[in-house]
Amino acid sequence: MNQILSSFLDGSCFHAYDYFGAHATVRNGKQGVVFRVYAPHAFAVELIGTFNAWQPAQMQPSASGVFELFWEGAAEGQMYKFRVHALGQEQYRDRADPFGRAAEVRPNTASVIASGGKYRFSDSAWQARRGNHYDAPMHIYEVHAGSWRRHVDSSWFSYRELAEELIPYCQTHHYNYIEFLPLAEHPFDGSWGYQDSGYFAVTSRYGSPEDFCYLVDQCHKHGIGVIMDFVPVHFIPDEYALARFDGSTLYEYPDASGLRLSEWGSCNFDLTKPHVRSFLQSAADFWLSVCHCDGLRFDAVRNLIYVQGHEERGVYQAGITFLKACNQGLKERHPHAVLIAEDSTHFLKVTAPVAYDGLGFDYKWDLGWMNDTLLYFSLPPCARQAHHHRLTFSMSYFYDNLHLLALSHDEVVHGKRTILDKMWGDYDQKFAQCRTLYTYLYTHPGKKLSFMGNELGQFREWDENRELDWNLLEYPKHSAFLSYLTEMAQLYETHKALHCREYDSKTFRWLDADDAARQVYTYFREVEDETLLVVLNLSDRDQLAYTMKFDGPTALEECINSDSQHYGGTGLTNDWVLYADACNAVQIRIAAFGSCIFRVTRL
Repeated sequence: MNQILSSFLDGSCFHAYDYFGAHATVRNGKQGVVFRVYAPHAFAVELIGTFNAWQPAQMQPSASGVFELFWEGAAEGQMYKFRVHALGQEQYRDRADPFGRAAEVRPNTASVIASGGKYRFSDSAWQARRGNHYDAPMHIYEVHAGSWRRHVDSSWFSYRELAEELIPYCQTHHYNYIEFLPLAEHPFDGSWGYQDSGYFAVTSRYGSPEDFCYLVDQCHKHGIGVIMDFVPVHFIPDEYALARFDGSTLYEYPDASGLRLSEWGSCNFDLTKPHVRSFLQSAADFWLSVCHCDGLRFDAVRNLIYVQGHEERGVYQAGITFLKACNQGLKERHPHAVLIAEDSTHFLKVTAPVAYDGLGFDYKWDLGWMNDTLLYFSLPPCARQAHHHRLTFSMSYFYDNLHLLALSHDEVVHGKRTILDKMWGDYDQKFAQCRTLYTYLYTHPGKKLSFMGNELGQFREWDENRELDWNLLEYPKHSAFLSYLTEMAQLYETHKALHCREYDSKTFRWLDADDAARQVYTYFREVEDETLLVVLNLSDRDQLAYTMKFDGPTALEECINSDSQHYGGTGLTNDWVLYADACNAVQIRIAAFGSCIFRVTRL
C-alpha cells in the first residue's frame, strides 16, 4: 500500500494532498492527470469533466476504498467532478474533489485542475529568520480580502492587487502580520469563509492559487508574516461537497449520534475517524507547506475542547486528541509556525507544549480581556467605580497561558456596534476613550490584533459586501485617530519594555490598581534597560494634579499623550520633564478619558 495512503488511513498523515486529488503526471510516455478520491462506501465512482465532455468514465476501485483514474491529455485549468454512486441508493451525486486545489467561482461548484507547486517562492531569507515572536512585537491586522478595498464598480481586488495596496498600508501603520479570514473555498459570501467547501482550494474569488502565493511571497519580501484563519470544526452541508460524500457520513458524525450538525447548521467533523484527522491535519499543513503561510488561527477551539462547545456536556476527548496530534505534528514540520487558538474556555494548558500535556498552541485569544474591557468602556462614568477591577482582572490570570489581545471582526457585526461606537458618550468623548482603549491594548502584555476598519474609527458595522469607509479619513477626528493608533503601534514596535519578555511576570507591575474613586489606573512595563509608566484616566474629569508616589527619586518624560491636539484632543499634556519632590511624589496632568505614557528614569 502507498505510504501516504497508509498514514491517511491510520490518522497520522499530514500531506495527503500529495496523493489525493488531481495531479499532473506522465504514464507510458503520455502527459495527463491522475485523479484519486477516497469513497470506501461507494460501489462506483465516475470521473466527469471538460476533458471528456462531461461523459462519465469509470474509476478503478481498490480494497482500501480509493478510486483512481489517469486521463491522458487532461490539463491545468480544466474542470471536473466525481460522480459517486452510493450503495443502496439509486440516485448518484456529482461531487467536488475533497482535495481539489482550485474551484469555480460561486455559484458554480466544479473543481479545477491546478498545479500544486507551480509558484516559485523567493522567501528563503524570510523563512530562515522568522520565529514565534515571544520576545518581539507581534501586531496583527485582521483582514477580509473581499471588503478591505473594492474597485469603483464594487468588484473585488485580486490577490495581486491586494499585494500592491495592502502591504504598503500595513508597513505605514506598523502591522507586521496580516491574518486573513478563511480563504479556503466556500460558497456563501456571508459566511466570511467559516463554512468551507474546499479545504485545499484557495478561493477563486480573488484569483488563482499562484496569485495567492504571490501575495504571501510579497508579504515576506516586505517583512510581513501571513496567518491563515483555519476552520477545523465544521463544513458546509451542501450535497456537492463533503456531506454524506460516498452515501455514508464519511466525514461527519452519524445521524444517530446527535452530533452530526453544529449550532450553525453545518456538519461537524467526526474526529473519532482516523481519515478525518488525516484530512484536517493535511489541510492545516497545506497552508504552511504549499502556500508558505506563517501560522494558523484555529477557529472555534471551544468546540474541539468540549462536546458541541458546551462545558456541561463534558470534555470532547476526540477533539483534544486531534489538537495535540495536529499541533505537535505541525511543529515538527514547521518549528516556527505560529499556532493560535480562538478559545473562550478556561481549559488549562492551551498554550503548553504537548510534551507537557498541553494542547500545543503558541498563543490563545484572551476573550475575557476583550469582554471585560469593552463592557467597562461602554459604561457611563458614574457606574465605573463599581466595575473598576474589570480592567485589572486580566492580569490575575494572564500568565496561565500565552495570550493574544484581539479586537476582532466578531466585535463589529450583528448589532454589537463598532469598537468606536461601543464607547460611552458623545462624538468627542467616544474618540477620547477609544484612543485610551488602544493605549491600554498596546501597553497591556500580550500580542495584538485589530480588525480592519477599527483604525478608521468607523461607526458603521462591518459589511462583507462593502469596502471600508475610507472617506472617513477626510474628516479631522478620524484622520487624527488613525495618526494616534499609528504612533502607538510604532511605540509598541520600538520600545522593548512593551514587548520583550512580556510573558514574564517581572515585566509588568501595578503602581496603583485600586484608585477606583478617581477611575485612574497606573502601571509599569519594564525590562532591564527601560521602564515605562502608563497612566489611564477613565473618568470624565480632568486630573490637573494627579499625584503618584514612587519608591525613590524619579524623573518622568512623556512619550505620548492621547489628549494631544495632534490626535484630536484638548491639548492637556505634560510637555516638560517631571521630577519627584522630597517625598518622591510626582504630579501630572491627565485629561478626562485620557492616557499617557512616560519614560521613567531612576535618579
